[in-house]
Formats: sequence, structure tokens, C-alpha cells
Amino acid sequence: MYAREQTIIATPIGTIRLVAAGDALESVTIERDRTVSRGTSTLLQAASRQIDQWFAGERQLFDLPLVPIASPRGAVLRAGIMAISYGNMLSYGALARSLNSSPRAIGQACARNPLPIIVPCHRVLAAGGILGAYSGGEGPATKAWLLAHEQRYGAVDAERLI
Repeated sequence: MYAREQTIIATPIGTIRLVAAGDALESVTIERDRTVSRGTSTLLQAASRQIDQWFAGERQLFDLPLVPIASPRGAVLRAGIMAISYGNMLSYGALARSLNSSPRAIGQACARNPLPIIVPCHRVLAAGGILGAYSGGEGPATKAWLLAHEQRYGAVDAERLI
């Protein structure tokens, strides 16, 4: 069992708590009104810097070691969510079809995602472009903010919402 270390950073959507377990990022939690505190580990410093760069529109991809998913199927779903490129969106159904899964399984993977923003579940929408739920921050309002942020800084390609 690895010792956990955490850092809390200020962002435009509230404070974000980053938790590392050993040499991998374990969780990202969007919170409100927490005291900022910087962790000392190299991993948390890199994660903080990359999140800051993402919010500044200077980064579209994260390069951080993540705690592995326990099940092979969960790992496939996480990889599918992470494959949705910056500034783009997919419906639960379209992502499910591409992964030979079900929209419900995709929804559960998004709801249980311990690494929002890093594993960009905000890019997964309900049918017809409806936002749907979001488990981070202020729920759908935070999801809408994250999507609008990516639209401001990223070019949208052929992967538009299906």
C-alpha cells in the first residue's frame, strides 16, 4: 500500500484536489472553497502544472501516470473516454458502439470516473447533444463550462457529436 499525498489548487471552476498514491495519480476532485496547498511530490507538482496549463489553454493532453483500473473492461472504457480528443464530444451511444459496450456502461464509467478533466468524461453527452449529468463540481454547469473552455481553445475536427 502506497502512502497518499495530496495537493489542492485554485482553478476557474473552484479548487481541485489531486491525490497521488505512490507514483500514480489516484483522484481528481472538483471542490469549492478549499485552502490551496501544494504537494511536494514530483508527480503532484507535474499534475498541478499540467492542470494549470490546461485551464490556460496551453495544454490539450495530459502526460501523467494514472492508477490502473481494476478490471480489463474498465480499462477499455477509460481508454475510450480518453480517446475523445480535446474540443470534441461523443454521445454515450456513439462511444458505446465504438467500444462494443452499452450506453449505460459508458454512463456508469463516467459517473465513477475518479479523474475528471484528466479522463475527460465531460466530453460524453446524452443523445441529441444534451449535456446529461456530471459528477464533478456543480454538475452540469461545470460540464458546460469545461466544454465551452475547450471550444474556446481547441479546434473541432470531424469527431463531432454523433
